[in-house]
Amino acid sequence: MRTAYRIETVRAAEAALMAKLPPGALMDRAAAGLAAACAGLLGRGRVSGARIVVLAGSGDNGGDALYAGVRLARRGAGVTVVRLGSRVHEAGLAALLRAGGRVADDPYAALARADLVLDGITGIGGHGGLRPEAVPLVRAARESGAVLVAVDLPSGVAADTGEVAGEAVRADATVTFGAYKPGLLVDPAREYAGAVRLVGIGLELPGEPDLEALQHADVAGLLPAPAAESDKYGRGVVGVVAGSKRYPGAAVLAVAGALRGGAGAVRYVGPARDEVLARFPETLVHEGPPGEAGRVQAWVIGPGLGDTPGLDEVLAAEVPVLVDADGLGLLDPEAVRSRPAPTVLTPHAGEAAQLLGTSRERVEAGRLAAVRELAARFGATVLLKGSTTLVAAPPPGPGAGGDGPASGGAVRVNPTGTPWLATAGSGDVLSGLTGSLLAAGLAPRDAASAGAYLHGLAARRAARGAPVAALDVADALPAAWRDVAGTEPGD
Repeated sequence: MRTAYRIETVRAAEAALMAKLPPGALMDRAAAGLAAACAGLLGRGRVSGARIVVLAGSGDNGGDALYAGVRLARRGAGVTVVRLGSRVHEAGLAALLRAGGRVADDPYAALARADLVLDGITGIGGHGGLRPEAVPLVRAARESGAVLVAVDLPSGVAADTGEVAGEAVRADATVTFGAYKPGLLVDPAREYAGAVRLVGIGLELPGEPDLEALQHADVAGLLPAPAAESDKYGRGVVGVVAGSKRYPGAAVLAVAGALRGGAGAVRYVGPARDEVLARFPETLVHEGPPGEAGRVQAWVIGPGLGDTPGLDEVLAAEVPVLVDADGLGLLDPEAVRSRPAPTVLTPHAGEAAQLLGTSRERVEAGRLAAVRELAARFGATVLLKGSTTLVAAPPPGPGAGGDGPASGGAVRVNPTGTPWLATAGSGDVLSGLTGSLLAAGLAPRDAASAGAYLHGLAARRAARGAPVAALDVADALPAAWRDVAGTEPGD
């Protein structure tokens, strides 16, 4: 599992470690890791003679960059410093000058010739975008064609939130120290980080991170597997209330995801009975209302629902409920908070904006804040879809289902997916898949996280660099499941 920590936590861990180490030892560790990463980016045989420019600001990141420059200069690189701000790390600058580095007479000429540029302009505590004097230098670095490496975090992005409030460095790679910062894993800042490499410097961090990204092994441990004595009802039954006369396809897609999500059976309730059975004859269908359809262990409601009734009845059920699409616009926060069982909401940014009474642009700019606010406001687990899908659990209380500590636990960011997944109906497949995992017994945050992970992985497999349709994603889910679980066809 990849974990990220807020700046306050990282700084406390750094202070505790520095108290045990000789002066400058921690910065030396960071500089050594940064120099090694730069050598790898240049090619091990290309350090000698390489032209490297250090954009050095006044913070510790500037010091890390300068001391990394010392190591690279000793290996034969030509290192030039461009000073930004009224001061830089004087000891680091002095060490670099002794190693043969120099301060640029003409910063733009140095940047135009550079093979690699180190962004040490601002530290992890920087706020807002780049200062005006740094903007033309950063643009010149990008235009030069040099490899642009951010030190710890691209300058101009917010470390704790992933927000980008103005001009910022768009790096080819970021070398971060001690721990990932949330902004490195969450858009829009993630897009500015490039390839991210973590350099360990010996920090001891607390057990509860602020953000976490599951990996294959984590998801494999969550996936349900039938035992020899399992039957279809014992594995869980998921109910799907979706589709309308206008949007029957939404029902088909939600059922497609549900059938591949680990539950033993799928009950469909709605007006798209014929379309669902034509594609998936194994579905248990009922014209409604949901309360008369038979027992389920979880409900999914909303995809293509239009004004079809059923939401109030589903929310009254004492089982987990996932609400998506059209169902979200009908929600009353108090009704969700007072439910006796957990609720999962799966909005995209536009739907999240409507639920929060704000603009889509504001949600996109502050995705972490939006998903946390939604989880707290509705007392629900929220899966916020988008370029980085986020999952936040609510604080404990009615409707929370006991999922997560007092804060709601770490927000989870999904590392799988592809831009080709931005296609009509893909969210319906995700809803069915996640609802099926709920019915199979996963806790809400785990079901949402595993569902997003499998969904993104299936989309990658289905697309392989080409346009993909929602049913293609659903059809690729078994292969994605086998990939994660480490099983082979026939196991």
